[in-house]
Amino acid sequence: MTVRLTTLPNGFRIATEAMPGLGSATLGLWINAGGRHERFEQNGIAHFLEHMAFKGTKRRSALQIAEAIEDVGGYINAYTSREATAYYARVLAADVPLALDVISDIVLNPVFDPKEIEVERHVILQEIGQALDTPDDIIFDWLQEAAYPDQPIGRTILGPAERVSAFGRGDLQGFVREHYGPDQMILSAAGAVDHDALVHLAEEIFGALKPSGAFTPERARWQGAERREVKDLEQVHFALAFEGPAYRDPEFHAAQVFTTALGGGMSSRLFQKIREERGLCYSIYAQAGSYDDTGMVTIYAGTSAEEIGDLCGLTVDELKRAAGDMSEAEVARARAQLKAGLLMGLESPSARAERMARMLAIWGRVPTIEETTAKYEAVTLADARAFGERMADRAGAALALYGPVSAAPTLEELRERLAA
Repeated sequence: MTVRLTTLPNGFRIATEAMPGLGSATLGLWINAGGRHERFEQNGIAHFLEHMAFKGTKRRSALQIAEAIEDVGGYINAYTSREATAYYARVLAADVPLALDVISDIVLNPVFDPKEIEVERHVILQEIGQALDTPDDIIFDWLQEAAYPDQPIGRTILGPAERVSAFGRGDLQGFVREHYGPDQMILSAAGAVDHDALVHLAEEIFGALKPSGAFTPERARWQGAERREVKDLEQVHFALAFEGPAYRDPEFHAAQVFTTALGGGMSSRLFQKIREERGLCYSIYAQAGSYDDTGMVTIYAGTSAEEIGDLCGLTVDELKRAAGDMSEAEVARARAQLKAGLLMGLESPSARAERMARMLAIWGRVPTIEETTAKYEAVTLADARAFGERMADRAGAALALYGPVSAAPTLEELRERLAA
């Protein structure tokens, strides 16, 4: 399997990876425009736009968009993150041209009918309400805000209800003009795809579009703060974060290895110590996420109001201990988990298409799988421990708590315990 890349004169990029033996393909448009590309008054517009793309174009109604793909047994969807918006479909090989036609139509030709805007506004407000009723979902938005207060990267992707309630047709059109240029788009496809045929179709659809120019979002500034929301729930939801490396940071792979060993599975330290030995929670895990210029190492757990103090203290203690005495066996296990997770995930054409788009956006190229796995393999015990020590020593952990939180320690108390 070989990745092929073509860039049109206007900056539009096409990446494909043929997967022999497959009868289907995933293809999509990844656009370098997400939540952190919004101005304060636009918070939530990228996500609103993603919804509106499916509500009708100059050629198709909302129903016809859905029927075009589902009539051939395909699947179409989209998502918005803090750094990108993606529109993608999975279809049989013969229907790849149809999928590209539909996806390009919803991205390039949305009509933003005022009546449909009102309908979808109500849907998004329901989505915001649902998120608020999902503690182990909303707490990560609050943690993000606590880590990066008053910054685009710290704001919720859905946006606040008051802003969503005010968006109009002109707001949507303005965001498209500013961020949906061909030089900000990547067409990525994997599976039963023909690169040359896809490039020919892309040239016809996107070749005449004029570049919009690169948009540089506000740089992230990690500050770290605390947010606690009191609510009558069965459990306290606890999320603690530390600043982590950006995608291109030399510590990126060491952070992934350390965090996986700390809380990435049933054999991890946090799971064994806090759930298996002490029975303080049902779920506890750690994960490392990265952005263009920053990152977060996050620990999450849910426990009873009576045991939140013990859980918080043990979590901090185990984090400190791991930075000092993590073993070679733990690091080897974490490396194996990361490599296996990557390789097993890439058996899917959808995962391969997404990886190509993300790698192009980050690196301007698509590293081979062997190159990526070699970087995980190169992380030593000393590298993992050194990252853990630096992370724990950095000032400004962020904390979010939700539920019956009266007995939970403050962020300052956790910082003092971490520094002790």
